[in-house]
Amino acid sequence: MAPLPISSIRVGQIDDVQELIKSKPNKVPERFIREEYERGVVVSSLKTQHLHHQIPVIDLSKLSKPQNDDFFFEILKLSQACEDWGFFQVINHGIEVEVVEDVEKVAKEFFDMPLEEKKKYPMEPGTVQGYGQAFIFSEDQKLDWCNMFALGVHPPQIRNPKLWPSKPARFSESLEGYSKEIRELCKRLLKYIAISLGLKEERFEEMFGEAVQAVRMNYYPPCSSPDLVLGLSPHSDGSALTVLQQSKNSCVGLQILKDNTWVPVKPLPNALVINIGDTIEVLSNGKYKSVEHRAVTNREKERLTIVTFYAPNYEVKIEPMSELVDDETNPCKYRSYNHGDYSYHYVSNKLQGKKSLDFAKILN
Repeated sequence: MAPLPISSIRVGQIDDVQELIKSKPNKVPERFIREEYERGVVVSSLKTQHLHHQIPVIDLSKLSKPQNDDFFFEILKLSQACEDWGFFQVINHGIEVEVVEDVEKVAKEFFDMPLEEKKKYPMEPGTVQGYGQAFIFSEDQKLDWCNMFALGVHPPQIRNPKLWPSKPARFSESLEGYSKEIRELCKRLLKYIAISLGLKEERFEEMFGEAVQAVRMNYYPPCSSPDLVLGLSPHSDGSALTVLQQSKNSCVGLQILKDNTWVPVKPLPNALVINIGDTIEVLSNGKYKSVEHRAVTNREKERLTIVTFYAPNYEVKIEPMSELVDDETNPCKYRSYNHGDYSYHYVSNKLQGKKSLDFAKILN
């Protein structure tokens, strides 16, 4: 996946938000301040408490023994979660707490390094690997209150070895171990999602080929005026599945768009938050939806997340699965496309809700 020519992109001054709060803790530069319409409607605190408990929770231990009542009930819950929410949390996922805590530790250590050290691994304009801000394509584009560090993980050919840091010392080892566990989790989840769609359980793995896996670490420092900024602009993910891990003691920051209202998501202890990406929306012919989401900031508390994107190989053709299309009752809603072309299209545009998928929709 070649990036856009760097010379063609002028992004202007991009301030590092960690440095901003050190030098001017009570000032938010104009380029970070959003228009009022961009901030959207957030559910009231009373309704939020109720919705926190509505966001589906899938217990993977109940899916380890197929063909019993617990299994079928959990598959039904999974189907409803993918159809109604596009988001769910998984508990009892089998990843050791030590593995999770270790990758959180090295991620935080990376962000805590001096800026000059982090700038050795720059995210160049038009690319999505390295340290900085992604999806910036003009000098007047609003910026997110976030520092990012993103890496291609698997297969090896998507990696940029120059961007894998030598410090912290255990960074690469920790991320490798964590990513291997997340990769196996995604394979399991796709089997269960296939079953929930009435497909054979290996359907996704067979068509994905050597799946693509990338990771992005997001650090959201406190902001003196959190109501004026966004931590991450609204978007849906181009992946098949996205796995979000939020570090302990982080504030609530993820919000999903539900019934035209932004609903905060509070991760459960030791749970992982999963969301359906555009790829599964297309493969399921729209039965399962990728959902627009964003991140907000907090006046007093920082937030650290580690996000894994899992998707088909770039050579795979994506289109609604034939088993889920019926000319009379459920006609095809998306045209076929190459996943590599779509990935290039996705990373070559700024985050704008679900607009990245518009090109594939078949208009009636």
